[in-house]
Amino acid sequence: MSANVADVVIIGGGPAGSTAGILLAEKGYKVALLEKSRHPRFHIGESLLPANLPLFERLGIAPQISAISLEKPGAEFVSPSHGRGETFLFEGAWNKDMPFGYQVRRSEFDEILIRRAAACGVTVLENCKVNRVDFAGSVSKVQASLADEVPITWDAKFIIDASGRDTLLAKQLEAKSRNKKHNSAAMYAHFSGAERYPGSRAGLISIYWFEHGWFWFIPLADGATSVGAVVWPYYMKNRNMPLNDYFMQAIAHCQPLAKRLSAAQLVTDVEATGNYSYAANHSHGDNYLLLGDAYAFIDPVFSSGVWLAMNSAVAGADAVDVCLRTPESSIAALKRFDRIMQHGPRELSWFIYRITTPTMRELFMNPRNLFRTQEALMSVLAGDIFGKTPIWTALNIFKALYGTASLLGIHRSLKAMLHRRRNIREA
Repeated sequence: MSANVADVVIIGGGPAGSTAGILLAEKGYKVALLEKSRHPRFHIGESLLPANLPLFERLGIAPQISAISLEKPGAEFVSPSHGRGETFLFEGAWNKDMPFGYQVRRSEFDEILIRRAAACGVTVLENCKVNRVDFAGSVSKVQASLADEVPITWDAKFIIDASGRDTLLAKQLEAKSRNKKHNSAAMYAHFSGAERYPGSRAGLISIYWFEHGWFWFIPLADGATSVGAVVWPYYMKNRNMPLNDYFMQAIAHCQPLAKRLSAAQLVTDVEATGNYSYAANHSHGDNYLLLGDAYAFIDPVFSSGVWLAMNSAVAGADAVDVCLRTPESSIAALKRFDRIMQHGPRELSWFIYRITTPTMRELFMNPRNLFRTQEALMSVLAGDIFGKTPIWTALNIFKALYGTASLLGIHRSLKAMLHRRRNIREA
Protein backbone atom coordinates (compact mmCIF):
# COMPACT_ATOMS: atom_id res chain seq x y z
CA MET A 1 0.00 0.00 0.00
CA SER A 2 1.43 3.38 -0.97
CA ALA A 3 2.00 5.87 1.83
CA ASN A 4 0.47 9.30 2.19
CA VAL A 5 3.03 12.09 2.23
CA ALA A 6 3.34 15.23 4.33
CA ASP A 7 6.06 17.60 5.44
CA VAL A 8 4.99 17.16 9.05
CA VAL A 9 2.82 14.55 10.73
CA ILE A 10 1.36 15.51 14.10
CA ILE A 11 0.23 12.75 16.45
CA GLY A 12 -2.66 13.97 18.58
CA GLY A 13 -5.36 16.60 18.11
CA GLY A 14 -5.42 18.24 21.53
CA PRO A 15 -4.34 21.83 22.22
CA ALA A 16 -0.66 21.18 21.47
CA GLY A 17 -1.22 19.28 18.23
CA SER A 18 -3.85 21.61 16.83
CA THR A 19 -1.83 24.72 17.71
CA ALA A 20 1.28 23.34 16.03
CA GLY A 21 -0.78 22.36 12.99
CA ILE A 22 -2.28 25.85 12.62
CA LEU A 23 1.09 27.58 12.87
CA LEU A 24 2.89 25.22 10.50
CA ALA A 25 0.10 25.37 7.92
CA GLU A 26 0.29 29.15 8.04
CA LYS A 27 4.01 28.84 7.28
CA GLY A 28 3.16 26.92 4.11
CA TYR A 29 3.87 23.32 5.14
CA LYS A 30 1.80 20.30 4.22
CA VAL A 31 0.64 19.01 7.60
CA ALA A 32 -1.30 15.90 8.58
CA LEU A 33 -2.83 15.63 12.06
CA LEU A 34 -3.82 12.16 13.26
CA GLU A 35 -6.20 12.04 16.24
CA LYS A 36 -7.24 8.73 17.82
CA SER A 37 -10.68 10.00 18.96
CA ARG A 38 -13.39 12.04 17.33
CA HIS A 39 -14.14 15.53 18.57
CA PRO A 40 -15.96 16.54 20.65
CA ARG A 41 -14.65 14.22 23.38
CA PHE A 42 -14.40 14.51 27.17
CA HIS A 43 -11.16 15.76 28.68
CA ILE A 44 -10.13 17.28 31.98
CA GLY A 45 -7.88 20.31 32.30
CA GLU A 46 -10.67 22.89 32.01
CA SER A 47 -8.95 25.81 33.75
CA LEU A 48 -6.90 28.12 31.51
CA LEU A 49 -4.38 30.80 32.43
CA PRO A 50 -4.31 34.49 31.42
CA ALA A 51 -1.14 33.80 29.42
CA ASN A 52 -3.27 31.73 27.01
CA LEU A 53 -5.37 34.67 25.84
CA PRO A 54 -2.87 36.46 23.53
CA LEU A 55 -2.25 33.14 21.80
CA PHE A 56 -5.96 32.74 21.09
CA GLU A 57 -5.79 36.06 19.24
CA ARG A 58 -2.78 34.88 17.26
CA LEU A 59 -4.54 31.65 16.28
CA GLY A 60 -7.69 33.47 15.19
CA ILE A 61 -10.00 31.79 17.68
CA ALA A 62 -10.41 34.42 20.42
CA PRO A 63 -14.14 35.15 19.80
CA GLN A 64 -15.06 31.45 19.70
CA ILE A 65 -13.17 30.70 22.91
CA SER A 66 -14.70 33.69 24.70
CA ALA A 67 -18.19 32.52 23.70
CA ILE A 68 -17.83 29.15 25.50
CA SER A 69 -15.93 30.42 28.53
CA LEU A 70 -16.50 31.60 32.06
CA GLU A 71 -14.05 34.34 33.03
CA LYS A 72 -11.59 33.23 35.70
CA PRO A 73 -10.37 36.21 37.76
CA GLY A 74 -7.99 34.19 39.91
CA ALA A 75 -7.61 31.26 42.25
CA GLU A 76 -8.83 30.53 45.75
CA PHE A 77 -6.78 28.31 48.06
CA VAL A 78 -8.75 26.84 50.97
CA SER A 79 -7.10 25.30 54.02
CA PRO A 80 -9.51 23.35 56.26
CA SER A 81 -6.90 23.39 59.01
CA HIS A 82 -7.04 27.20 58.96
CA GLY A 83 -10.82 27.24 58.61
CA ARG A 84 -10.67 29.71 55.72
CA GLY A 85 -9.35 30.44 52.25
CA GLU A 86 -7.34 33.14 50.53
CA THR A 87 -8.11 34.50 47.06
CA PHE A 88 -5.36 35.50 44.64
CA LEU A 89 -6.49 37.70 41.74
CA PHE A 90 -4.61 37.85 38.45
CA GLU A 91 -4.98 41.61 38.44
CA GLY A 92 -2.46 41.55 41.29
CA ALA A 93 0.26 40.00 39.13
CA TRP A 94 3.39 41.91 38.15
CA ASN A 95 2.08 42.43 34.62
CA LYS A 96 -1.35 44.07 34.93
CA ASP A 97 -2.28 43.38 31.29
CA MET A 98 -3.63 39.87 31.93
CA PRO A 99 -6.37 40.23 34.58
CA PHE A 100 -8.29 37.02 33.85
CA GLY A 101 -8.16 33.58 32.33
CA TYR A 102 -10.96 31.24 31.27
CA GLN A 103 -12.77 28.15 32.52
CA VAL A 104 -13.81 26.00 29.54
CA ARG A 105 -15.42 22.70 28.78
CA ARG A 106 -12.54 20.96 27.07
CA SER A 107 -14.69 19.06 24.59
CA GLU A 108 -15.77 22.42 23.13
CA PHE A 109 -12.37 24.09 23.47
CA ASP A 110 -10.42 21.29 21.79
CA GLU A 111 -12.94 21.04 18.96
CA ILE A 112 -12.62 24.74 18.18
CA LEU A 113 -8.86 24.31 17.90
CA ILE A 114 -8.89 21.21 15.71
CA ARG A 115 -11.54 22.67 13.37
CA ARG A 116 -9.43 25.81 13.07
CA ALA A 117 -6.47 23.62 12.11
CA ALA A 118 -8.55 22.00 9.35
CA ALA A 119 -9.71 25.42 8.15
CA CYS A 120 -6.06 26.51 7.90
CA GLY A 121 -5.29 23.62 5.55
CA VAL A 122 -4.19 20.86 7.90
CA THR A 123 -5.26 17.38 6.83
CA VAL A 124 -7.13 16.21 9.93
CA LEU A 125 -7.86 12.50 10.36
CA GLU A 126 -9.95 11.59 13.40
CA ASN A 127 -10.50 8.06 14.66
CA CYS A 128 -6.97 7.44 13.44
CA LYS A 129 -4.76 5.72 16.02
CA VAL A 130 -1.01 5.88 15.53
CA ASN A 131 0.65 2.60 16.48
CA ARG A 132 4.31 3.41 15.97
CA VAL A 133 6.78 5.55 14.06
CA ASP A 134 9.61 4.03 12.06
CA PHE A 135 12.57 6.38 11.76
CA ALA A 136 14.69 5.79 8.69
CA GLY A 137 16.98 8.54 7.45
CA SER A 138 15.40 11.74 6.24
CA VAL A 139 11.87 10.29 5.97
CA SER A 140 9.93 8.75 8.84
CA LYS A 141 7.01 6.38 8.41
CA VAL A 142 3.96 6.66 10.67
CA GLN A 143 2.03 3.41 11.06
CA ALA A 144 -1.60 4.01 12.00
CA SER A 145 -5.02 2.41 11.80
CA LEU A 146 -8.46 3.86 11.17
CA ALA A 147 -11.58 3.13 13.21
CA ASP A 148 -12.35 0.05 11.12
CA GLU A 149 -8.78 -1.18 11.74
CA VAL A 150 -7.79 -0.46 8.15
CA PRO A 151 -4.04 0.31 8.21
CA ILE A 152 -2.82 3.65 6.92
CA THR A 153 0.72 5.01 6.64
CA TRP A 154 2.18 8.48 6.33
CA ASP A 155 5.67 9.46 5.23
CA ALA A 156 6.94 12.69 6.74
CA LYS A 157 10.11 14.75 7.02
CA PHE A 158 9.28 15.64 10.61
CA ILE A 159 7.17 14.07 13.36
CA ILE A 160 5.51 15.97 16.20
CA ASP A 161 4.27 13.88 19.11
CA ALA A 162 1.38 15.72 20.75
CA SER A 163 -0.28 12.52 21.96
CA GLY A 164 -0.70 13.82 25.51
CA ARG A 165 -0.69 11.28 28.31
CA ASP A 166 -0.48 8.48 25.73
CA THR A 167 3.18 9.59 25.34
CA LEU A 168 3.49 7.52 22.19
CA LEU A 169 7.10 8.27 21.24
CA ALA A 170 8.39 8.44 24.81
CA LYS A 171 7.03 4.91 25.35
CA GLN A 172 8.26 3.62 21.99
CA LEU A 173 11.74 5.02 22.61
CA GLU A 174 11.71 3.87 26.25
CA ALA A 175 12.34 7.45 27.31
CA LYS A 176 9.50 7.87 29.81
CA SER A 177 9.80 7.53 33.58
CA ARG A 178 7.54 8.44 36.47
CA ASN A 179 8.39 11.48 38.55
CA LYS A 180 9.91 10.07 41.73
CA LYS A 181 9.72 13.47 43.45
CA HIS A 182 5.97 13.81 42.97
CA ASN A 183 4.16 10.54 42.47
CA SER A 184 0.39 10.97 42.54
CA ALA A 185 -2.95 9.73 41.23
CA ALA A 186 -6.22 11.45 40.41
CA MET A 187 -10.01 10.97 40.48
CA TYR A 188 -12.40 13.38 38.77
CA ALA A 189 -15.95 13.93 37.56
CA HIS A 190 -18.50 16.60 36.67
CA PHE A 191 -21.34 17.74 38.95
CA SER A 192 -24.49 19.77 38.46
CA GLY A 193 -25.99 21.98 41.16
CA ALA A 194 -22.72 22.80 42.94
CA GLU A 195 -22.67 26.01 44.98
CA ARG A 196 -21.27 28.97 43.01
CA TYR A 197 -19.83 32.16 44.40
CA PRO A 198 -21.79 35.32 43.55
CA GLY A 199 -20.78 38.14 41.24
CA SER A 200 -17.22 38.56 40.04
CA ARG A 201 -16.05 35.56 42.09
CA ALA A 202 -18.23 33.10 40.17
CA GLY A 203 -15.41 31.99 37.88
CA LEU A 204 -12.73 31.42 40.52
CA ILE A 205 -11.01 28.07 40.57
CA SER A 206 -10.92 26.75 44.14
CA ILE A 207 -8.12 24.55 45.44
CA TYR A 208 -8.88 22.64 48.64
CA TRP A 209 -6.14 21.01 50.66
CA PHE A 210 -7.03 17.86 52.59
CA GLU A 211 -5.05 15.21 54.43
CA HIS A 212 -4.48 12.95 51.40
CA GLY A 213 -3.69 15.61 48.76
CA TRP A 214 -5.84 18.35 47.27
CA PHE A 215 -9.08 18.95 45.31
CA TRP A 216 -9.93 21.23 42.40
CA PHE A 217 -13.33 22.90 41.94
CA ILE A 218 -13.75 24.43 38.45
CA PRO A 219 -17.07 26.12 37.53
CA LEU A 220 -18.00 25.94 33.84
CA ALA A 221 -20.10 28.33 31.78
CA ASP A 222 -22.95 25.85 31.21
CA GLY A 223 -23.55 25.31 34.94
CA ALA A 224 -21.52 22.12 35.34
CA THR A 225 -18.61 21.96 37.77
CA SER A 226 -15.45 19.91 37.35
CA VAL A 227 -14.23 18.41 40.62
CA GLY A 228 -11.12 16.32 41.01
CA ALA A 229 -8.83 14.94 43.69
CA VAL A 230 -5.08 14.61 43.26
CA VAL A 231 -3.95 12.17 45.94
CA TRP A 232 -0.91 10.24 47.02
CA PRO A 233 -0.78 6.71 45.60
CA TYR A 234 -1.33 5.01 48.98
CA TYR A 235 -4.78 6.55 49.12
CA MET A 236 -5.85 5.00 45.82
CA LYS A 237 -4.32 1.65 46.77
CA ASN A 238 -6.53 1.56 49.87
CA ARG A 239 -9.74 1.74 47.80
CA ASN A 240 -12.16 -1.02 48.86
CA MET A 241 -15.38 0.17 47.21
CA PRO A 242 -16.62 1.30 43.77
CA LEU A 243 -14.77 4.34 42.43
CA ASN A 244 -17.82 6.63 42.53
CA ASP A 245 -18.33 5.83 46.22
CA TYR A 246 -14.64 6.24 47.01
CA PHE A 247 -14.59 9.65 45.34
CA MET A 248 -17.58 10.83 47.34
CA GLN A 249 -15.97 9.49 50.51
CA ALA A 250 -12.84 11.50 49.73
CA ILE A 251 -14.95 14.64 49.27
CA ALA A 252 -16.52 14.01 52.68
CA HIS A 253 -13.03 14.28 54.20
CA CYS A 254 -12.89 17.93 53.07
CA GLN A 255 -15.77 19.73 54.77
CA PRO A 256 -15.55 23.09 52.91
CA LEU A 257 -15.77 21.27 49.58
CA ALA A 258 -18.43 18.85 50.80
CA LYS A 259 -20.56 21.85 51.80
CA ARG A 260 -20.40 23.31 48.29
CA LEU A 261 -21.40 19.94 46.85
CA SER A 262 -24.11 19.09 49.40
CA ALA A 263 -26.94 19.74 46.91
CA ALA A 264 -25.00 18.65 43.80
CA GLN A 265 -25.41 15.54 41.67
CA LEU A 266 -22.83 13.57 39.72
CA VAL A 267 -23.52 13.90 36.00
CA THR A 268 -20.58 11.80 34.79
CA ASP A 269 -18.99 8.63 36.03
CA VAL A 270 -15.89 9.16 38.14
CA GLU A 271 -12.67 8.46 36.25
CA ALA A 272 -9.23 7.78 37.68
CA THR A 273 -5.66 7.73 36.51
CA GLY A 274 -2.41 6.71 38.15
CA ASN A 275 1.23 7.54 37.48
CA TYR A 276 0.08 11.12 37.23
CA SER A 277 3.49 12.79 37.11
CA TYR A 278 6.14 11.74 34.60
CA ALA A 279 8.72 13.02 32.14
CA ALA A 280 10.64 11.90 29.08
CA ASN A 281 14.43 12.07 29.24
CA HIS A 282 14.60 14.17 26.08
CA SER A 283 12.31 16.54 24.19
CA HIS A 284 13.48 16.02 20.60
CA GLY A 285 15.53 14.08 18.08
CA ASP A 286 16.89 15.00 14.66
CA ASN A 287 13.45 14.81 13.06
CA TYR A 288 10.92 14.68 15.86
CA LEU A 289 9.64 16.71 18.81
CA LEU A 290 7.63 15.93 21.94
CA LEU A 291 5.09 18.59 22.90
CA GLY A 292 3.11 19.26 26.06
CA ASP A 293 2.05 16.21 28.03
CA ALA A 294 3.75 13.93 25.50
CA TYR A 295 6.99 15.24 27.03
CA ALA A 296 6.16 15.79 30.70
CA PHE A 297 3.36 16.31 33.18
CA ILE A 298 3.80 17.36 36.80
CA ASP A 299 0.56 18.25 38.56
CA PRO A 300 -2.49 20.34 37.63
CA VAL A 301 -2.59 22.44 40.82
CA PHE A 302 -1.63 25.64 38.96
CA SER A 303 -3.77 24.86 35.87
CA SER A 304 -0.67 25.08 33.69
CA GLY A 305 -1.22 22.05 31.44
CA VAL A 306 -2.99 23.68 28.48
CA TRP A 307 -0.72 26.73 28.55
CA LEU A 308 2.46 24.64 28.63
CA ALA A 309 1.10 22.49 25.81
CA MET A 310 0.18 25.41 23.56
CA ASN A 311 3.35 27.35 24.32
CA SER A 312 5.41 24.26 23.51
CA ALA A 313 3.54 24.08 20.20
CA VAL A 314 4.56 27.64 19.36
CA ALA A 315 8.19 26.85 20.17
CA GLY A 316 7.92 23.54 18.33
CA ALA A 317 6.48 25.09 15.17
CA ASP A 318 9.33 27.61 15.10
CA ALA A 319 11.90 24.84 15.56
CA VAL A 320 10.41 22.64 12.83
CA ASP A 321 10.31 25.61 10.47
CA VAL A 322 14.03 26.22 10.96
CA CYS A 323 14.89 22.52 10.65
CA LEU A 324 13.04 22.16 7.35
CA ARG A 325 13.86 25.54 5.84
CA THR A 326 17.48 26.00 6.95
CA PRO A 327 18.80 22.60 8.08
CA GLU A 328 22.23 24.03 8.86
CA SER A 329 20.61 25.94 11.75
CA SER A 330 18.66 22.97 13.12
CA ILE A 331 20.96 22.19 16.06
CA ALA A 332 20.66 25.69 17.48
CA ALA A 333 16.88 25.73 16.86
CA LEU A 334 16.36 22.42 18.67
CA LYS A 335 18.47 23.63 21.60
CA ARG A 336 16.25 26.71 21.91
CA PHE A 337 13.19 24.48 21.82
CA ASP A 338 14.61 22.22 24.51
CA ARG A 339 15.33 25.18 26.82
CA ILE A 340 11.70 26.27 26.56
CA MET A 341 10.44 22.74 27.19
CA GLN A 342 12.53 22.41 30.33
CA HIS A 343 11.87 25.93 31.62
CA GLY A 344 8.14 25.61 32.31
CA PRO A 345 8.15 22.33 34.27
CA ARG A 346 11.30 23.38 36.15
CA GLU A 347 9.92 26.71 37.36
CA LEU A 348 6.50 25.32 38.24
CA SER A 349 7.76 22.15 39.88
CA TRP A 350 9.48 24.04 42.71
CA PHE A 351 6.06 25.24 43.89
CA ILE A 352 4.22 22.04 43.00
CA TYR A 353 6.56 19.81 45.02
CA ARG A 354 5.92 22.00 48.08
CA ILE A 355 2.29 23.03 47.66
CA THR A 356 0.95 20.54 50.24
CA THR A 357 3.59 21.26 52.90
CA PRO A 358 2.56 23.06 56.11
CA THR A 359 5.03 25.86 55.37
CA MET A 360 3.58 26.60 51.93
CA ARG A 361 0.08 26.55 53.38
CA GLU A 362 1.10 29.14 55.94
CA LEU A 363 2.61 31.37 53.25
CA PHE A 364 -0.48 31.09 51.06
CA MET A 365 -2.84 31.67 53.98
CA ASN A 366 -0.89 34.72 55.13
CA PRO A 367 0.18 36.43 51.88
CA ARG A 368 2.54 39.40 51.96
CA ASN A 369 3.87 41.45 49.06
CA LEU A 370 7.31 41.89 50.63
CA PHE A 371 9.74 42.91 47.85
CA ARG A 372 6.87 42.27 45.38
CA THR A 373 6.94 38.55 46.13
CA GLN A 374 3.16 38.21 45.92
CA GLU A 375 3.08 39.95 42.53
CA ALA A 376 5.75 37.55 41.30
CA LEU A 377 3.81 34.56 42.66
CA MET A 378 0.67 35.78 40.89
CA SER A 379 2.67 36.00 37.66
CA VAL A 380 3.55 32.32 38.06
CA LEU A 381 -0.12 31.51 38.67
CA ALA A 382 -1.01 33.50 35.53
CA GLY A 383 1.53 31.58 33.42
CA ASP A 384 3.71 34.63 32.82
CA ILE A 385 7.02 32.75 33.03
CA PHE A 386 8.24 32.78 29.42
CA GLY A 387 8.34 36.50 28.67
CA LYS A 388 10.36 39.45 29.93
CA THR A 389 8.41 40.19 33.12
CA PRO A 390 11.19 40.66 35.76
CA ILE A 391 9.82 38.32 38.42
CA TRP A 392 12.86 36.17 39.14
CA THR A 393 14.56 38.14 41.91
CA ALA A 394 11.28 38.38 43.81
CA LEU A 395 10.66 34.65 43.32
CA ASN A 396 14.12 33.87 44.73
CA ILE A 397 13.24 36.00 47.77
CA PHE A 398 9.99 34.04 48.16
CA LYS A 399 11.94 30.77 48.00
CA ALA A 400 14.33 32.05 50.65
CA LEU A 401 11.39 33.00 52.87
CA TYR A 402 9.99 29.50 52.37
CA GLY A 403 13.32 27.92 53.34
CA THR A 404 13.62 30.06 56.47
CA ALA A 405 10.03 29.35 57.50
CA SER A 406 10.58 25.62 56.95
CA LEU A 407 13.64 25.59 59.18
CA LEU A 408 11.78 27.50 61.89
CA GLY A 409 8.89 25.07 61.59
CA ILE A 410 11.21 22.06 61.93
CA HIS A 411 12.83 23.69 64.96
CA ARG A 412 9.45 24.29 66.61
CA SER A 413 8.32 20.73 65.87
CA LEU A 414 11.54 19.27 67.29
CA LYS A 415 11.29 21.45 70.39
CA ALA A 416 7.67 20.38 70.94
CA MET A 417 8.58 16.70 70.50
CA LEU A 418 11.43 16.96 73.05
CA HIS A 419 9.11 18.77 75.45
CA ARG A 420 6.53 15.97 75.15
CA ARG A 421 9.17 13.31 75.73
CA ARG A 422 10.49 15.14 78.82
CA ASN A 423 6.97 15.34 80.23
CA ILE A 424 6.46 11.64 79.64
CA ARG A 425 9.70 10.73 81.44
CA GLU A 426 8.85 12.97 84.38
CA ALA A 427 5.40 11.43 84.63
